[in-house]
Amino acid sequence: MHYSFISDPPADQDEPLDAYSRAVTFVAERLSPSVANLRLSRRVRGGRVHDSGGSGVVITVDGFMLTSAHVVAGTEGRGRASFADGRELEFELVGADPLSDLAVVRASGDRVPAELGDAERLRVGQLVVAIGNPHGFAGSVTAGVVSALGRSLPTRAGTAGRLIENVIQTDAALNPGNSGGALADTRGSVVGINTAVAGVGLGLAVPINAATRQIIAALMTEGRFRRAYLGVGLGTRPLPPRLARQLGRQGCIEVVEVLPDGPAARAGMRAGDLVVALNSVPVEDVPTLQRLMVGELIDAPVTITVARDESLVELSLIAAELAT
Repeated sequence: MHYSFISDPPADQDEPLDAYSRAVTFVAERLSPSVANLRLSRRVRGGRVHDSGGSGVVITVDGFMLTSAHVVAGTEGRGRASFADGRELEFELVGADPLSDLAVVRASGDRVPAELGDAERLRVGQLVVAIGNPHGFAGSVTAGVVSALGRSLPTRAGTAGRLIENVIQTDAALNPGNSGGALADTRGSVVGINTAVAGVGLGLAVPINAATRQIIAALMTEGRFRRAYLGVGLGTRPLPPRLARQLGRQGCIEVVEVLPDGPAARAGMRAGDLVVALNSVPVEDVPTLQRLMVGELIDAPVTITVARDESLVELSLIAAELAT
């Protein structure tokens, strides 16, 4: 007679658990050498110096690291990076872009770089692994799934505000100190940079995609990312039915406010105008327009098509540079 005990796991449960463990272990072993604990100092009220920190991901062999802009905001722009093998390196800030919450720092030594992936290939329910330094506990690994895609995260730099698009939501445990750390797929490729904890089991990461790769490249080479500026307040809304049939689409952008003496004001744009195209490229929502407002448009002629009194009007303006 064979006796089975309640503590004995069923035989068919071993393999799925082992497969899950192998996936997480593979990512941890591959990525942990490339993730650093960043230690910085910032001045607070009264002139006191407050120690702060976060995480960073090595992206080139010569020491460039990717982190969150809010990790380095208000600091002296330099600090120390410690790695899982015990090595410590000094680093300096190269550039930060608060409107994407991305920053690049450079360490004073060579390291093993992580591979950047493509968040556009992610699917809801896919396994992801977060590596960072929550509360200073270096090299911490948590795992979860992609809970949702296409989230938006508001950011602000001075008077400028923007939505970070296509933010990744995950239930992998994130805590203070994880910011700037890696969110990776099961191939060990970095698909996001952990940026915020919106609640228990609700972590957010800035995606690695074509748009953020442009920002990273600009931060590495120029120390900043330039955006064009129109000088308007905007909101997404549906097109009136007749215009929707005429243009063959449903959405547009309503001009809620025109800032005095801005490029749009000088071009004659009015509150209530409906923006439908920029340089003949259709725009149906604010994120689409944000993607088009690249540095190449600064000080260049721009044609904006608006619907006014249900007629299409083309306005010409010279875009300015967005101050951050």
